[in-house]
Amino acid sequence: MINEQQESREPTIFNSLLMLFFVCIFLFIALIYRQNSLSLLAILVLVVAGGAKAWSSMSMDRIRCFSAVETRRVFPGESVTLATTVENGKWLPVWLKILWTFDDALEPAGEDGITSPHEAAVLWHQTVQFDQTFVALRRGVYQVGPPRIRTGDFLGFFEKEKSAGDINQLIVYPRLVSVKQFAIRRRDLFGVPGAGSPVKDPIYILGTRDYQPVNPARHIHWKASARHLRLQEKIFEPSEQARILLTLDVQSFEQSNQPECFEHSLEVLASLAVRFDRMGYAVGFAANGILKGGHSAVVPPIRGHRKIPAILETLARIQAQPDGPIETVISQFPGSLRGITCLHFCYDSGPAALDMAQYFRRRQITADFLVSRRDPISAPFSNNYGMNRHFIDDIRINRSRQT
Repeated sequence: MINEQQESREPTIFNSLLMLFFVCIFLFIALIYRQNSLSLLAILVLVVAGGAKAWSSMSMDRIRCFSAVETRRVFPGESVTLATTVENGKWLPVWLKILWTFDDALEPAGEDGITSPHEAAVLWHQTVQFDQTFVALRRGVYQVGPPRIRTGDFLGFFEKEKSAGDINQLIVYPRLVSVKQFAIRRRDLFGVPGAGSPVKDPIYILGTRDYQPVNPARHIHWKASARHLRLQEKIFEPSEQARILLTLDVQSFEQSNQPECFEHSLEVLASLAVRFDRMGYAVGFAANGILKGGHSAVVPPIRGHRKIPAILETLARIQAQPDGPIETVISQFPGSLRGITCLHFCYDSGPAALDMAQYFRRRQITADFLVSRRDPISAPFSNNYGMNRHFIDDIRINRSRQT
C-alpha cells in the first residue's frame, strides 16, 4: 500500500473557467454600454489570469530535483531522513511544493504521524532543500519516492505536477531482541575454540605479516611479498574455530499461515547471529525462502566484518514464501559442513522437522531445533537423534532493541 500526501489549493476566480467565462460576458456588456470602470476591471482580471497561466506553464522548465536518504539500513523504530534538493535553473521565480510517496511501513515522524506541508517560493537560480523524517515500523525492503513536485505561478493560481528525483530503497533489518542463554551442542575439530591452536586451517586466511624463518616456506604470500618488497607470510585462523550455521525452514511457516511467528523467529535468529559473532564464532545462514531483489539466501560461515550485515540484509529481504525444500539449499552449500553446529528454525516438531533431523544425522551435522509452536513431542529429537529442541518463546526475553 502506498500513502501519498495530497493537497491542492482552493479554486479562485482566476483558475475557474466558468468564472472567467462570466468575466468575458461582463467585459462584452461593459464595452457595449461604455462602462469604463467595469471594462478595466474585467480586462485586469483576464490579464492576471492569462499571465498566471503562462507563468505556471513555464514554471516546470529547468527544475531539477535530487533526493537521498541519510542511511539505507535501519532497525524497526529508528528514523531516517529523506532530503530532497530542488534547483530552479531559470530567471522566473516559482511557487513549489513537495509531495512524498512512501510505503505504509514507513510512518512520518511527528505527533500526528502526518507529513507536514513543505512548500516554498523559489527565486531565480535558487536551490532549496526539504527534509522529511520517517520512522521504520517493521522489517522489510521498501521504496521511498520518487517525490512529486507541484509548481505554479508566484500567486498560486495555477499548478503543474510531475514525478522527479530518485527512487531510494530502504532496508529495515529484523528487530534485535534480548535472548536467554541456552545450551547448544558444538562439534569442534580440536575442542574449545581459541587462538592458541598449533593446527592452522589453510582455508581461513586472516591477513599477512613479515615472514618468520622458523615457519614453513609454503606459507609465504608471494603477491603480498612483491607488493611490500619483502617476504610476507599468511596468517591463518585456527582450525578449531567454532562455526555456527543458522538455517530457516520457510516452508513450515508458510504451511501454518503464522506470519507473526515467522517474524518472531527472524528476530531471534538475527539476535543470535549478532551474539555469536561477538563471541568470535564464524556465523553462516541458509534459508529456502524467496528474497526480494533476487539475492541469494545463503551466507557461508566465514568470519569477517561483512558477515553480520549480509545476514541481516538477507533476513530483511526474505519473504514467507518457500522456494523448494530446505534440504536442497543445504545440499548446495559451498564447502563442507562436517564439524559445524547447526541451529535449525522451524514452526513445529512435525514430520518435516523429523525429516530434517534424519538429514542432519546422515550428514553428521550437529543440530539443535528452535521451534515456534509449543507441542509436547520432544522424545524423537533427544532419544532417537540426539538433538535438542528449544522454544522461541522460552529464549526470547522482550522486543526491545539490543544495545
